[in-house]
Amino acid sequence: MITRRRMLVTSGALTALAASVGPSAAQTPAREQTRGTMQIMRNGSQASAKGPAEYFSGSVRIDSRFQGSPPARIGGAVVTFEPGSRTAWHTHPLGQTLIVTSGCGWMQHDGAPKEEIRPGDVVWIAPGEKHWHGATIDTAMTHIAIAEALDGKSVDWMEKVSDEQYQGDSQDNK
Repeated sequence: MITRRRMLVTSGALTALAASVGPSAAQTPAREQTRGTMQIMRNGSQASAKGPAEYFSGSVRIDSRFQGSPPARIGGAVVTFEPGSRTAWHTHPLGQTLIVTSGCGWMQHDGAPKEEIRPGDVVWIAPGEKHWHGATIDTAMTHIAIAEALDGKSVDWMEKVSDEQYQGDSQDNK
């Protein structure tokens, strides 16, 4: 049986989505036991969601959300950033993996220059590393975001990335 339900707190984008549409893990009834049962979440079986303005700047779409059944802590989503859009600064208690699938994007960790990311790039963000990621000014970017939850939480959101921070060193990163 394919179970359709709202996601618990997972990757940065999913945490934002969960905060805007659903209860916390502590408030959610226990998930149906699926140990030993493969689940296929069919393309188009979940509605797209808009990235909440509290955690994103610009137009961001969240698709194909997934969450492992306990004891697994893994979760993620496909996230599309339209040109000029990005996350707020944030950290992940157990780190995050991004797999860029299309377009061209930027990411930056605190105190370092902004870096370009392209399809096929796999990015590991260490636990507790303050960072942001999103599209370039002119090009959309889609990535798969994967993170594990620690004590039911996989992201700590911080302040938004200013236009000056986002646009800084643009010519060096094109």
